[in-house]
Amino acid sequence: MRITIIGSGNVATHLGAAFKNAGHHIVQVYSRDIQNASILAYHIRAEAINELAEINPDTDLFIISVKDDAIGGLAKELGKYGKLIAHTSGATSLDELSQFTTKAGVFYPLQTFSKTKEVNFNTVPLCIEGTDEQTTRLLEELALSISQNVYRVDSEKRKILHLAAVFACNFPNYLYYAAGSILDKHGLDFNMLRPLILETAEKMMDHLPQNVQTGPAVRNDEKTMAGHMKLLGNSADLQQVYALLSQLIIKMDK
Repeated sequence: MRITIIGSGNVATHLGAAFKNAGHHIVQVYSRDIQNASILAYHIRAEAINELAEINPDTDLFIISVKDDAIGGLAKELGKYGKLIAHTSGATSLDELSQFTTKAGVFYPLQTFSKTKEVNFNTVPLCIEGTDEQTTRLLEELALSISQNVYRVDSEKRKILHLAAVFACNFPNYLYYAAGSILDKHGLDFNMLRPLILETAEKMMDHLPQNVQTGPAVRNDEKTMAGHMKLLGNSADLQQVYALLSQLIIKMDK
C-alpha cells in the first residue's frame, strides 16, 4: 500500500518503520518542521515536506498522527484528494474525519512510544474503525501486515481504552517520577527500584492486579502509613496522593 504519513512524532516514527518493514511504500512524510520530517523520511525512504500544498495525491492512505486538536484541520485540507484518511488518536472520534470525507478510519496503536526505544510492533494491539465495512476491512488488512493483535473498536469504546491506558501507563509513570524525587532528596539511587518495578509489571502478565496487591495499605498497617505520611511532610501534594491511593487500595481489598 502507498501511505503518506502526516506527522513526525513518536507514533508516526514507529508506524512509519513498521509499514516500511512490512513492505509498504511510504510516499511522503509531512511535518511543519522540515527537519523532523526529513529525519523520519530518511529512515523510511520517503519524501519530506512541510507544506500541505506539496502533498502528492498519488497515495492510497493518509495517516494523520498529530496532536488531537490538529486532526480536524488537517483532515479538512486532505479531504479534497478523495483518498482514505485515518487518524491514530485514542481519544478522537471517527466523526472528526468523516465530516470531511466518506473514506475515513481510525488506526490506533495501544502502546506507549519513544523515538529512542524500539518496539516490537508485531505484539502491539491495533484498534481499527472505518466508516463502512470496506474501509474497515482495508485498515484491518493493513494492521494485520504489521501486528498479530488487531481489534475492531468503535469510537466510544476506544475512548474507554484510552482512559484505561492513562491509568495503566501515564499515571504510574508519574508515580515513578515521584518515587525518584523522594529518593533523590535523600541521596538514594533510582536504580535500586528498577527490579521492583519490573517484577510488579511482570506479575500483570499472568495475574489480575487485585490478586497480587502488596504493601502497607492492603495490610491496613496504620503505623507504617502514618510514618510514610510524616516523611512526606514537606510535600502536601504527595501526602494527598499517598492518602487517597492507600484508601482506594484498602477499599479494593474489601
